[in-house]
Amino acid sequence: MIKYKLACKNCETTFDSWFASSKEFEKLKKKHLLVCHICNSTKVDKTLMAPSVRNNKKNTKNDLQLDKYDNVKKTIKSYQKFIKENFKFVGENFAYEARSIHYNPKKKSKGIYGNASKKDLTELKEEGIDAQMIPWVEDKDN
Repeated sequence: MIKYKLACKNCETTFDSWFASSKEFEKLKKKHLLVCHICNSTKVDKTLMAPSVRNNKKNTKNDLQLDKYDNVKKTIKSYQKFIKENFKFVGENFAYEARSIHYNPKKKSKGIYGNASKKDLTELKEEGIDAQMIPWVEDKDN
């Protein structure tokens, strides 16, 4: 995994994003799949960033940042565990299932979770259907 600091040339927003490799970043950029989360522009590119280097000194700024990252990751994983235990996974059918539950008052269902595109989420919101996007961390620790 590699982390890049990205910048939107349209609205000048900067944000971090993780990629499987530098080749994966280039592939997504070439296909115009990198999108600014603020203005939906595809004019997103890498910016300069300093590498994160660990040293043996305790309580350095990098160690504190890594601790914060680990705490956030742990919190996200606990949310994921709760969601997996209490909601039904519907995979790629999330938008369809959400509409089915919303428009059929007789249909009883516990909450659902799954995958949806940004376009699907926008359309659901326009229809008055509450759906949220949350970060998802893979279970592997590397």
